[in-house]
Amino acid sequence: MVIAFAMTIFFSCQTDFKEVQQMGVINKGPLSIAENINTKYTDSGKLKSHLQSAKMLNFSNRDFGFYEFPDGAVLDLFDDDNNKSNVISDYAIMFDETNLIDLRGNVVLHTHNNDTLFADQLYYDQEREWLFTNQPVRFRTKDQIINGNGFDSNRNFTNAQVLEVTGIVYLNE
Repeated sequence: MVIAFAMTIFFSCQTDFKEVQQMGVINKGPLSIAENINTKYTDSGKLKSHLQSAKMLNFSNRDFGFYEFPDGAVLDLFDDDNNKSNVISDYAIMFDETNLIDLRGNVVLHTHNNDTLFADQLYYDQEREWLFTNQPVRFRTKDQIINGNGFDSNRNFTNAQVLEVTGIVYLNE
């Protein structure tokens, strides 16, 4: 009888202990805080991207880990010919499991061929090397300004396109 009672208490406490541990992880702040982040991503010796930020909060201790850049981020993307395009945002969050970088707030993308995208939000899929959004955008090329709801492009910008075009303004040369 004493053994049965002790086993019951042991197993019920173990469940409660796991719940308490989990609550502690969820309620805790970031695992670490870093300042003046300067991260370069290379593949096969080639520089693919360069992320800079004044501050990074590391929440990789969560079930769906992420890194938060509350003071904004600068993301440089390099194409196959080492041409640099640049994305600036007021805020960013990078997710571990999906390899997505979510750039938000006054997002401005300057491509290496002098096109400029303005959006409130833009995603960069690091694995597929793809930029996209379904939010309203304004895309300025050398001869037109295209407004629409969404944007889709590879990192080389060889097939950049505005989705659901709502208006086009042709510029005089």
